[in-house]
Amino acid sequence: MVVSMTGFAARKGVGAGYAWAWDLRSVNGKGLDLRLRLPDWIDGLEPAVRAALAATVMRGNVSLTLKVARDVAAGDTAGLRLNRPALTAALQALAEVEACAMASGLTLAQPTAADVLALRGILDPGTGDDDTGPLRAALVADLAPLLTDFAAARQAEGAALNAVIAGQIDRILALTTAAADEIALHPDRAAAAVRDALARLRGAVEGLDETRLAQELALLAVKADVTEELDRLAAHAEAARALLTGGGAVGRKFDFLSQEFMREANTLCSKSPSLAMTRIGLDLKTVIDQMREQVQNVE
Repeated sequence: MVVSMTGFAARKGVGAGYAWAWDLRSVNGKGLDLRLRLPDWIDGLEPAVRAALAATVMRGNVSLTLKVARDVAAGDTAGLRLNRPALTAALQALAEVEACAMASGLTLAQPTAADVLALRGILDPGTGDDDTGPLRAALVADLAPLLTDFAAARQAEGAALNAVIAGQIDRILALTTAAADEIALHPDRAAAAVRDALARLRGAVEGLDETRLAQELALLAVKADVTEELDRLAAHAEAARALLTGGGAVGRKFDFLSQEFMREANTLCSKSPSLAMTRIGLDLKTVIDQMREQVQNVE
């Protein structure tokens, strides 16, 4: 089962006197691009988070945001510092809001001290001398279930991708079979085309070297044969099915294989001996292009 590069997970937790919230999401990308927004005052947190993400995700543009604040609701205010400039600005803002409300004939409920302290920036997380080890350990422990949820989301998206791509592979095989059937219905069409070309050349040009002409026409007949293209399309389809069931990070291989699919479909169209074959070739190109769009999301 393939894994999608699209995923999302969120989680909240408390511990070591703090409360925090994780936000983890990813989209498709050529490689692994980790973009982390973590509190810089927690020593050793970023390397631990990067290592955990790299062990979980192989490809994709991954964004992780972590917000941490003192757990005021739990009554743990050890090591807190009051940011007096921020408090003064907040109180002035509250006064302005209340004055505007009164001017409009509205009466607002008075905020409590706890409400003011809960405002962002009023309480600093602590001094640079605080031991952030317990907090880091709590966060790293809470990261594991977040990554589990994230991986499950990417696997669920992958299951949907798997079904779509499998259907497209089946369609490619059906069209390949239809092309082979079309050739089988008219086995002499290519030979007739060569004979017609030979007749036209003989009638238009005098003194042709019959031996050289026969060689050139034989080469044209070989080039008009689409058997190899059909065989390669069938082989590519089997390889694609193997990638779907093999697991692991197969997105790059799948992308390359889709290019090979398109190469054979283009050649089939260029060699087409009939309108029916051209239509089959165009249908093949459409399905292959749709499959390649889906493959871009495979890890």
